[in-house]
Amino acid sequence: MRQGQEQDEQQQWLVYEKLQKARIMLQSAELKKSGHNKFAGYKYFELGDFLPAVNQIFADLKLCQTLEFSQEMAVMLVIDTENGGMAKFTCPMASAQLKGCHEVQNLGASITYITRYLLVMALAICEHDAIDASEPVVPASAKPITVDIFSKLSEEDQNEIRTYGVDVISLLSKDDVAGAVEYINMLELDADSKTALWSLLDSKQRSAIKKFTTR
Repeated sequence: MRQGQEQDEQQQWLVYEKLQKARIMLQSAELKKSGHNKFAGYKYFELGDFLPAVNQIFADLKLCQTLEFSQEMAVMLVIDTENGGMAKFTCPMASAQLKGCHEVQNLGASITYITRYLLVMALAICEHDAIDASEPVVPASAKPITVDIFSKLSEEDQNEIRTYGVDVISLLSKDDVAGAVEYINMLELDADSKTALWSLLDSKQRSAIKKFTTR
């Protein structure tokens, strides 16, 4: 019994050792950011920017990643096909609602976004720091939330913010405040964009987020 447990632990150490090697190898790859956040004026990695390099590195190290999705959670397993160990990474599910797209296309967009987030997490891919770059959220009691910023956005940008709002509200409706905060941070919005998103939430939803981030 003890011998089997020690073998399992050894397998786990090996997969994390390989995963760390994969992270270092990816850092040495010449990757270009094709994503552009028009609100904050910076670029970020889209899934297609690093997935081919990740697939090659995983093949070289005999690693494989698998994805599982449920209505509440997305799970990525990084499996050591040589030794049998695995590392697990999870992310709350969120739905995308893209303008002019039907349900299946929105599902595909959700899978693409969440796959990107899970790989960014697993491979420790360095992205723009949304927290340090953003101004602190002002409590509602100190400064009233207005829709002025939102109303000045183009129709396309408003639809994008509305999509984010639907995702955040969906998470909050499930009492997943941690997931909502993590999702907002992963969006990497600047202060004005956060204010526009903030204006779509009611006072109870804003209060829940504020209590979580200030506790």
